[in-house]
Amino acid sequence: MSVQANRVMALSEWENKWQEGRIGFHNPEVHNLLEKNLNKAICGRKEVRFFFPLCGKAVDMKWLADMGHTVVGVELSEKGIKQFFEEQNLAFIEEPVPAIPGAKVFKSADGKISIYQCDLYKFSSAVAGKFGGIWDRGALVAINPCDRQKYSTLLTSLMNNDCRYLLDTLEYNPELYKGPPFFVSGEDVKNLFGSGCDIELLESVDAFDEKFKSWGLDSMTEKVYLLTLKAQ
Repeated sequence: MSVQANRVMALSEWENKWQEGRIGFHNPEVHNLLEKNLNKAICGRKEVRFFFPLCGKAVDMKWLADMGHTVVGVELSEKGIKQFFEEQNLAFIEEPVPAIPGAKVFKSADGKISIYQCDLYKFSSAVAGKFGGIWDRGALVAINPCDRQKYSTLLTSLMNNDCRYLLDTLEYNPELYKGPPFFVSGEDVKNLFGSGCDIELLESVDAFDEKFKSWGLDSMTEKVYLLTLKAQ
């Protein structure tokens, strides 16, 4: 973490990635670790409200909505949001967000999926309530390491008492790659969320492939944690 501690990406850099189509972080398939661990997040509940931080155009949102759940995402790039609705063949409406000046919300016609176009840190439970589930893939690992405490405070504040938060992290040798995605250790997760949440490691898989090799890495471990609020 210390090697990457001062690495900062401006919001404009993320927007440029979308404009230029440099979105190697986008997964065109439903994430296999979400599929495998979904039951742990849902726990037999129906119509769970899921939050997707920094959602991009994740196909996982449509997959969950098709099961009867509702999804709220936050994404900076309007281009990414519009591509999501177009690629999923979903009609949508666009509205201003009175609570966040300059922000817009894009909603599917059936109301199952809403994506807020805004700075994540301007979003809050006052804007869209709290959630019963969170799928955090490519979010904690993407934010600037110096913002992690602010991020964990926000995410914890969005959790309903029964919320089940699936957190996907990446571990590799940070000496070899500057990020993003950034290295997030189990110790980091504990330090960020341990005071308010119980943390369970659900799965650890070897995710090393040619892409990571081309970044100069020699290993990549992907982990999924389940976070639940500690009983008050």
